[in-house]
Amino acid sequence: MLSQAVQDAINAQINSEFCSSYSYLGMSVYCEQDQFLGCAKWLRLQSQEENSHAMRLYDFMIARGGKIVLQDIVAPPTDFDSIPDVFNRAQEQEQQVTEQIDSLYELAFKEKAFSALVELEWFIQEQVEEEKTAREIVHKFNLLKDDPASLVELDRILGERSNAEVA
Repeated sequence: MLSQAVQDAINAQINSEFCSSYSYLGMSVYCEQDQFLGCAKWLRLQSQEENSHAMRLYDFMIARGGKIVLQDIVAPPTDFDSIPDVFNRAQEQEQQVTEQIDSLYELAFKEKAFSALVELEWFIQEQVEEEKTAREIVHKFNLLKDDPASLVELDRILGERSNAEVA
C-alpha cells in the first residue's frame, strides 16, 4: 500500500496531467482559429498524450490499492499573442511538469515507495523527450521569425504528427 503522502502526491500529478491535457487543447483552439491547422493537430495529439499520462498514473494507483481523488480543472487560456507564443508556453508547461515529476520521485524515494519509483522512471524519461521536442519546436519558430512561407511549411510539418507517436 502506498503511504497517504504518496497517494496525495500522485493524485495531484494526475490532476496536473489532466490540466496539461486541457491546456494543450486550449492552445489547439488558438491555432485552429488562426488557421495553423498543422499546429492545432500537433497540440490536439499532445493533449491526448497528456491525458494518457494521467490515466497511466490512475491505473497505477488502482493497481496499488490507492484511492483516486479527482480535482477541479481550471479552464485554460485560448488566446495567445502568436503561434510561437503558444509553443513557448508549451515548453514552459513541460518544464513545470518535469519539476513536478522530479518532486514526486523524490517523495516516493523518501517514503520507500519502490513500486512508485519504478513507475515514475518512465515519466522521467518521457519528460526528457517532451522538453526536447518543445525546445526544438520553439527554436525553429525563433529561427523563422515572421517569414510567412517558412511558418506555413513548419505548420505543415507539425501537422504530419500521427496518433502512433502519442505515448
